[in-house]
Amino acid sequence: MPKLLSTAYFPPVSYFAAMAQDMGGLHPKRIGDAALHDFHAPELVSSAVYVEACENYCKQSYRNRCRFYAADGVQALSFPIVHEGGTHRHPISETKIDYSVPWVMQHKRAIVSAYRTSAYFEYYQDELFDILDSGQERLLDLNMALLRFFIDKTGLAVDLRLTGEYSPEGMVSDGSGAIIKCEDFRESIHPKRKNTILADLELEKPYFQVFSGKYGFQPDLSIMDLLFNEGPDSILYLKKI
Repeated sequence: MPKLLSTAYFPPVSYFAAMAQDMGGLHPKRIGDAALHDFHAPELVSSAVYVEACENYCKQSYRNRCRFYAADGVQALSFPIVHEGGTHRHPISETKIDYSVPWVMQHKRAIVSAYRTSAYFEYYQDELFDILDSGQERLLDLNMALLRFFIDKTGLAVDLRLTGEYSPEGMVSDGSGAIIKCEDFRESIHPKRKNTILADLELEKPYFQVFSGKYGFQPDLSIMDLLFNEGPDSILYLKKI
């Protein structure tokens, strides 16, 4: 069943685990006449994932915030939006980012401080920071650029689409005119509510974290925590292969 998620800034691990549920298993890759499994670059069957582009902006959500592991424990990063007309009820596709405060520099400094000693941070840093420095005008555009980056680097096989209209029931058009039902995660993945996605998928397992020696393993942080620590092996955490 296709998945339906709200847009998110540096989404949590459970967001990506939800996307990975319906990916098919390994397909043999052909090298000459021999069919071989390449376990370092698994070829997976794509799953359809819809990102909600027609809802209103929701404050205190993952739309413009994330959770990460710093020297002082779990911390949050968030960025401001432009409140046009004195209201928070902005269509998410029209919500603009407020660059009047230097939040990009602040976020990059916080990320470097937290992850500079992780195994794979330097490998991904430049490309990731280029996205943050790109000056995207709209929240959805920035989040989609980050989402595509993390999908690519974690190795997920995802057919990523935007919704064309809002449906409380989680119905979407599949592009051919057919209306289909999605598995709806728009409300369940939220910083104020603990979700059971990782537990339901039997993925509540620890991986190495830089500060776990001080505070123990912290689950379901931003996907950058998993990627910076596990690198190409992130796919093995998100999807049982």
